[in-house]
Amino acid sequence: MTASPVSPTSIAIYDTTLRDGSQGEGVSFSLQDKLNIAQRLAEIGIEFIEGGYPLSNEKDVAFFEKVRGLNLGNSKVCAFGMTRRRSMKAKDDPGMKALVAAGTPCCTMVGKTWDYHATEVLRVTLEENLAMIGESAEFLARHSDVLYDAEHFFDGYKANPKYAIETLRAAASAGAKWLVLCDTNGGSLPEDISAITAAAREGVADYDVQFGIHCHNDSELAVANSLIALDAGATQVQGTINGIGERCGNVDLIAVIANLGLKKPNYQVLGGRPLTQLTELSRFVYETANLQWRGNQPFVGQSAFAHKGGMHVHAINKAAKTYEHIDPELVGNERRILVSELSGRSNIEAVAGKHDLGDDKELMNRILAEVVRLENQGYQFESATASFDLLIKRVSGKFQPHFETIKYRIVAGDRDVENHVAFAEAIIKLKVGDTLWFDAAEGHGPVNALDAGLRKALTGAYPQLSEVSLIDYKVRVVDSSSGTAASIRVNIESTDGKETWGTIGVSDNIIEASWRALVDSVEYKLHKEAAVSPPVGK
Repeated sequence: MTASPVSPTSIAIYDTTLRDGSQGEGVSFSLQDKLNIAQRLAEIGIEFIEGGYPLSNEKDVAFFEKVRGLNLGNSKVCAFGMTRRRSMKAKDDPGMKALVAAGTPCCTMVGKTWDYHATEVLRVTLEENLAMIGESAEFLARHSDVLYDAEHFFDGYKANPKYAIETLRAAASAGAKWLVLCDTNGGSLPEDISAITAAAREGVADYDVQFGIHCHNDSELAVANSLIALDAGATQVQGTINGIGERCGNVDLIAVIANLGLKKPNYQVLGGRPLTQLTELSRFVYETANLQWRGNQPFVGQSAFAHKGGMHVHAINKAAKTYEHIDPELVGNERRILVSELSGRSNIEAVAGKHDLGDDKELMNRILAEVVRLENQGYQFESATASFDLLIKRVSGKFQPHFETIKYRIVAGDRDVENHVAFAEAIIKLKVGDTLWFDAAEGHGPVNALDAGLRKALTGAYPQLSEVSLIDYKVRVVDSSSGTAASIRVNIESTDGKETWGTIGVSDNIIEASWRALVDSVEYKLHKEAAVSPPVGK
């Protein structure tokens, strides 16, 4: 008789991006930011969404009021707080009252489990600390489900295992449904997490409670520690999207979810939903927090499936799994083939495939030689795929310029000296076919003025350029040893609302480098739409 397959264990994901994540350096969420993120978290199936500490600021109080109007499906919003204060009854404690007033289906209460922390930081006896945990949990359990976050649990267990277990029992006996073990300073190793989690479960085996794990990343082990805690019996992971948070951050829930959903078949995450929204969610949180994407972030980073070495790309073309641990589409990401002086013909062939160049090895060699030549001047095409696209057209003889630069000039100064309001004006003269086009535009700086002037001068001939806007601009000195005569690399990112593309320019003059990148941006737009110069003049 064949045994029935064992159903995978469902792992609950508890997101604390809005509270613990906002404690990260440079992170600040507005009220609307928090509501928008909560909505996105609910849409992908996050079970618990921690909204903040309602006693700490008016914004968190407003969040708990506003979030009730959102349709969050089965996701549960949690208010976060601490145990009652010493020498005060739970029903009289302002923090306890604020948690109840938040009106959330769950309350997360943090308490001290390390004897040293209780006596030296809180300045309470060990008995009083147990009473604070128990009485607080009992009070909150009358109003909502209680999750007890056992702060510094692993340090506490190492110092005094008997007392650390007693703190868990105090919460469990008072009605807490979840006991969450916190590696608060992020210093524990996986073997410690595994052994201590198992010991904690054994210590409260007579109570009907579930365990969670809350890891910080100070030792770069938060993901490993979270996964091994699940193997030791925990069924909830607390963390943040992209791992943002205080010091080195929290565990990255993106990596946790991806590993559980794609690599550990004995577990189920997000109710078994596909994980194709992970990359979009990651970038949404970065953008909302006004943080730069982490390019090498596992699973969802721009470089997570980027290949540069010619040998690697050759292998990828034959069998992708040789250098990719998963199909990038499973997490909503994509494979990128990078082109540089380290590349071989395989890279060129992979990127140039859309140009229908056939099996022209001599042409591929000429393209590669041009890449090497330009990189010696300071060019890099890894984030300038539109410029590389134009390079292929030029080398293969398929490039037809849509306009010719006659001259451009920048005038800059103070429009309002008294109030220090600066301006920049670009004067542009171009040739489209046999017709000269002349125009000028102002901007907040010389590059903004050049961008506006270029598109203004060409819009009469090419109306589709009105759709294009510059969304990012980066400058880097290529050869700092040359001082003010050093080469400048300018990367710009443009969009027409449907597609985003990157271009590059290099010169020892920052304005010239910027102009080259801007011209490539416009040419790319016109080439991809096969624009034809209209027979009109100005």
